[in-house]
Amino acid sequence: MLTPGELERLMAAGDIDTVIVAFADMQGRLTGKRVSARLFADEVAAHGAECCNYLLAVDVEMNTVGGYRMSGWESGYGDMVMRPDLNTLRILPWLPGTALVMADLHWHAAGGVASPAGGEPVAAAPRSILRRQLDRLAERGLKALVGTELEFMVFDETYRAAWAAGYRGLSKATDYNVDYAIHASTRLEPLLRDIRLGMDGAGMYCEGVKGECNLGQQEIAFRYDDALVTCDNHTIYKNGAKEIADQHGQSLTFMAKFDEREGNSCHIHLSLRGTDGTAVFADDGEPHGMSAGMSPMFRSFLAGQLATLRELALCYAPNINSYKRFALGSFAPTAVAWGMDNRTCAMRVVGHGHSMRAECRAPGGDVNPYLAVAALIAGGLHGIDNGLQLPDPVTGNAYAGDAERLPATLAEAAVLFEQSTVARAAFGDDVVEHYLNNARVEIGAFNSAVTDWEKVRGFERF
Repeated sequence: MLTPGELERLMAAGDIDTVIVAFADMQGRLTGKRVSARLFADEVAAHGAECCNYLLAVDVEMNTVGGYRMSGWESGYGDMVMRPDLNTLRILPWLPGTALVMADLHWHAAGGVASPAGGEPVAAAPRSILRRQLDRLAERGLKALVGTELEFMVFDETYRAAWAAGYRGLSKATDYNVDYAIHASTRLEPLLRDIRLGMDGAGMYCEGVKGECNLGQQEIAFRYDDALVTCDNHTIYKNGAKEIADQHGQSLTFMAKFDEREGNSCHIHLSLRGTDGTAVFADDGEPHGMSAGMSPMFRSFLAGQLATLRELALCYAPNINSYKRFALGSFAPTAVAWGMDNRTCAMRVVGHGHSMRAECRAPGGDVNPYLAVAALIAGGLHGIDNGLQLPDPVTGNAYAGDAERLPATLAEAAVLFEQSTVARAAFGDDVVEHYLNNARVEIGAFNSAVTDWEKVRGFERF
């Protein structure tokens, strides 16, 4: 990580010539622009840089689409201000001469000019959505600590070769299930090591790497941190891992479900602490039982997360493909249930003392971490504010129980999100409508597409 003064010293030494000013878009992708380091030091650090507001009002293909109040042809597609968060300034070791800073999105101040203070935050920006929930925690003397476990699959083709092949017939980087395997994962180690070292050099605390169940599948884990820091790191890592894979002549995907085998998950671990560092989720004085060691606050917080899993599923599973990951017996949850160290449940409680936390197992590798963490906080605060009681934990196979199920499709999740009073109270109607429109655009695009599956089934036989 860099201070502005350290950046200027690196500039003077000729080590840094470019600064990427970036933010996470609706899909959680790193978006922004490269500016000269000199311009960044002279102007952008203090006043920000501008970008078109359509960046939060397009589909995955970057096509302009209708239905967004904040941006459109009728309003002229004006600018937003990317206001750098200088606490996030860092070197990117895999891009020589380059630093990166994450930005908050603001509207122009009065008079249409950028200023150090900026105008109002752009409410629909993922970082703004998370900040609003972190402010709600701070009002209660609380802060969130978060860790994300993000899986991906590695292929031997480059991204351009994979694109040219229509993503068909690609060679996965391993030939069989390599979950926890050392030997079979070693052939990936040149790539995986460069990713780990690159992220360490970019200011992250890389804990390690392990093989996963699907062919070519791996998981690199990073140490937990404050919620906003973790979500920033997650977004930078996801982008950087692709760039490093490209440099190795390989490609990797974080999509939730690439094929009929195991999908890519993104388990999110979340714990609260007091702003003084106290472990508010733990209570060693609680009597022994199925929720031993869990404080009353934790039980209500978890009860709220559980009660809102279905209506906030759009924040955990934002794409059409997300829902194909929810397959029975695949370690991807389908049951709205919780358990102590039970991987068949959507919410798994692990740890003790300061490390006691809830692991949400619903998100896939395609999740936008800012939205998912914001939803987990909003659901938890709903539980605290309404004194919700935690139901009994599941001790066996949650797949086989009679618990409610997570939504089966994006369309179902969108209906639940639209009807959610918790989402509207926590995020605001404008934000809810913004992300509903995004879901409807994706649903419309998918429903109008003719897939390879349909051609195989119907070309000759219908």
